[in-house]
Amino acid sequence: MPKKILLIGESWLIHTQETKGFDVFTFDSYETATDWIEKAVTDGGMEFHHLPSHLVEKNFPATQEELNSYDAILLSDVGANTFQLPMSVFQQSKKCPNKLHMLEAYTKNGGGLGMIGGYLSFMGIQGRGAYKYTAIDQVLPVELLPGDDRMEHPEGADIQITAPGHPVFNGMPAEGWPQILGYNKLVAKEGAEVVATCCGDPFITLGTYGKGRTLAFATDCAPHWCPFEFCDWDGYGILWRNMIHWLI
Repeated sequence: MPKKILLIGESWLIHTQETKGFDVFTFDSYETATDWIEKAVTDGGMEFHHLPSHLVEKNFPATQEELNSYDAILLSDVGANTFQLPMSVFQQSKKCPNKLHMLEAYTKNGGGLGMIGGYLSFMGIQGRGAYKYTAIDQVLPVELLPGDDRMEHPEGADIQITAPGHPVFNGMPAEGWPQILGYNKLVAKEGAEVVATCCGDPFITLGTYGKGRTLAFATDCAPHWCPFEFCDWDGYGILWRNMIHWLI
């Protein structure tokens, strides 16, 4: 049976207003940015499943058993509020299972959980990723800053490989990677392994939680922080397959 990988997030709705003299009109659109990571996963013979942010409330696995059917789960650019504030709680004050507690139990029981950087990952823009003090904060191999953790590098920033012999870099060059345009600033927890850095900060951090493994990838898996030069680079797919294989 092929390994099943679930990516949660990497989707957004856009509401646009245009003003043309006297007239104003609006329109909406929906976008995802999963093409690159989906190709990396499927090229490795694994199943790729995507749960967009706006469907987390409706389609997140209803039971722990259903969640445990995935070999690895990746959270990408989707904030803690999306998991913890379904409309039944926010509007009707009804209790419901805490999805982040379910993800914590999933990892503790042997699952592989990774978080991918972005404006709504870790703490993110204005701290609105909001994962600090949640169950995921316990699971991740990194400490989260108390507020906005973005490190913007419009000039481009280099990645340094600190453990070139690690399995996540099998078939990868030790230098000459494309630059990135930003990342979430993180601090490695005691016992975690930082295998790559950017500007002296953890870039790829690996750890364990209970019987499971955890990963913190400090930048996007798609533009804008991860520019097209990185996404279209031959090493992109190799890196993601290696990291997922390590997780599972």
